[in-house]
Amino acid sequence: MRTPTVLLLILSTITTSAQSTLTDRLDSFFLRQNLWTPGFTLSIEKYGKPLYRSSIGAADLTTNAQIDSRTNFRMASVTKQFTAMGILLLEKEKKLSFDDPIGHWLPELPKNIGQKVLIRHLLTHSSGIPDYEDLIPAGQTTQVLDDDVLHLLSKNDTLYFTPGTRFRYSNSGFCLLALIIERASHRSYPRFIHDRIFAPLHMTSSTVYQSNHLISHRAMGYARDSTGRIIASDQSVTSATKGDGGVYTSLSDYSKWIRALQQNQLLNLADVMRRLRFPITGMRDSYYAAGWFETTDYPQLLFHSGSTCGFSNFVIQLPGEGLSIVYFSNIADNSAPFQQIARIITESGLANIESVFPLHELTR
Repeated sequence: MRTPTVLLLILSTITTSAQSTLTDRLDSFFLRQNLWTPGFTLSIEKYGKPLYRSSIGAADLTTNAQIDSRTNFRMASVTKQFTAMGILLLEKEKKLSFDDPIGHWLPELPKNIGQKVLIRHLLTHSSGIPDYEDLIPAGQTTQVLDDDVLHLLSKNDTLYFTPGTRFRYSNSGFCLLALIIERASHRSYPRFIHDRIFAPLHMTSSTVYQSNHLISHRAMGYARDSTGRIIASDQSVTSATKGDGGVYTSLSDYSKWIRALQQNQLLNLADVMRRLRFPITGMRDSYYAAGWFETTDYPQLLFHSGSTCGFSNFVIQLPGEGLSIVYFSNIADNSAPFQQIARIITESGLANIESVFPLHELTR
């Protein structure tokens, strides 16, 4: 009768020891970082309870405001999770179908695109729609909005491949999804995301970027030039589109988002993933659906990264273990620190997460 108690005590000791080692190694890593440059923040949680959280660096070099759990970072492509959820909620309410041809909602598109591409193809990066970035006129300096993406695509009737036959990462598709949300809900994309996601989940500081709106506790974006010097890099011609990259959120708010997904507060994400997942060619047991890369090799892992002119983000969750790992940085192309963090996490035995980096390369 005593054996189970002994085993539990042994397992508890091992877990506590591993946690201590992880904390010590991460603390040492953060202590080696530069306090006076833009930086990053990290959160590791299990079933909504923090295992580790730390931040380093300046959110804004002009004010010397320091990064913390309330700092709002531009999510870049991590935004795709919120855009996808908007579509999923509308589908749940039967206001649209995953099998709707996108021309039903966006009649401006040429028939070759509008009739062949379905909403599910946009949600899985399997549409073959051209990259809008390649269609922007040379020398343009005004920022492109989602409506501009539709206008650029309306003048092009070619596809990279037959929809539903290949995976090819597409920002264009998620800009179009944002417009479909607007037309199906009769609300602006920022209003819909606020009313249907941020407000119900009490994500009180999260917002969608709009050029004339104040963002509280905002992290400004930076980059390194060819000499390694830090330079301001907060905006670009392509950084004002909303559906593919316009959400700002913080560690505190994003934790609420992850917890809501784990608890099926908005809908059952696992069920939707099974309905939509599209295989990634050449990558065994790897799929994409609804704003998440998914690997089904045990344990199941969900992942996305977000990279833009001034930000680098990585988010990972292991749904079966209630584990989430979130890294936000206000420096462009700043994946090196997260690679070191991932190595520490993997070597500690908490979770093997280094497999996400080949998936990250698909977004570039």
